Amino acid sequence: MSSPRFSEPIYVTRPLLPPLDAVQARLAEVWTARWLTNDGAQTVALTEAIAGHLGAPHVSLFNNGTIALLAAVRALGLTGEVITTPFTFPATPHAVSWSGATPVFADIDPVTMTLDPVAVEALVTPRTTGILAVHVYGIPCDVRGLQTVADRHGLKVIYDAAHAFGTTIDGVGIGTFGDASMFSFHATKLFHTAEGGALACRDPETRALVDQLKNFGILNQEEVGPVGINGKMNELQAALGLAVLDCVPEELRKRQAIIARYRERLAGVSGVTLMPEPSGVRSSGQYFVIRIDAQAFGRSRDEVHEAFKRENVMTRKYFFPLCTDYACYRDLPSAAPGRLPVAGRVVQEVLCLPLYGTLALDDVDAICDLLTGFRR
Repeated sequence: MSSPRFSEPIYVTRPLLPPLDAVQARLAEVWTARWLTNDGAQTVALTEAIAGHLGAPHVSLFNNGTIALLAAVRALGLTGEVITTPFTFPATPHAVSWSGATPVFADIDPVTMTLDPVAVEALVTPRTTGILAVHVYGIPCDVRGLQTVADRHGLKVIYDAAHAFGTTIDGVGIGTFGDASMFSFHATKLFHTAEGGALACRDPETRALVDQLKNFGILNQEEVGPVGINGKMNELQAALGLAVLDCVPEELRKRQAIIARYRERLAGVSGVTLMPEPSGVRSSGQYFVIRIDAQAFGRSRDEVHEAFKRENVMTRKYFFPLCTDYACYRDLPSAAPGRLPVAGRVVQEVLCLPLYGTLALDDVDAICDLLTGFRR
């Protein structure tokens, strides 16, 4: 048996770590203030910085993105049925289910892999109160199409923008669409606070309610209003986030160069479809995803995934399986496989390739050589 192409594993991502002295300087400020949580100076500063970076003025920080989604569902009063995508991380439908509503799964667009507005509208019933859509891999949903459906039926729109930090459409920040957008700051994301998240809200009133919900519903020292939860970001997370944010422009520049190399090397490879680049969209640089057509390529996505693993390249079948394949959702009427033909095909084809700023272009070339060598 021959040795793997890489002696050490090449993982699908690596966390962006700022210079340690930059983090220590922020932590020194926390130690001086002796203020560890409850909207200290670091959290206030990061809130302002994130709002500026996203072009979304009404931003609230959270301890993680899932709690932020729960708060959005509660703040916007979603009950009954919420239409969402099966092609996502389980946190998306979980936020609906945990809130006592029922996720209704709609099929996806065959190119962007995001919710198909036509499929969404076909599932609207008198019980439908909202749409929870996902900017998959940072590729924007058809925000105008979904908003048209929502306006026609009086629905709220929440976007799961976990992959879309910094994505813009025609120069407009992705967090300004819909009624609220959730951003994940998990360590796997380009911008992170180790764990964390944020909600960008359409208006200051929603932001004020969200701020109450993430702090137990407390209004002041003697009053509690809405039934809330503890979703606050702490000062240690925020301090790390401020240091990481300073590194984001350079990290994104490096990722863009890597993405360009992937596109150059893999363009025209039979059986391989590259992640789309919608017109007018600035990418978040979060993931680089290909799709493997088993018949045209000669090997299935799963075979390619295993072949890469033998070469110490840890790609990811992201997202696989569909959320509708999980035991907690598979018995829902909308989860029936025949109702989701596009999602059922896409989930068998997608493969995330390694993407992070310190990945050498020579290694990118080697990964591309391996992929083309896998063809039959």
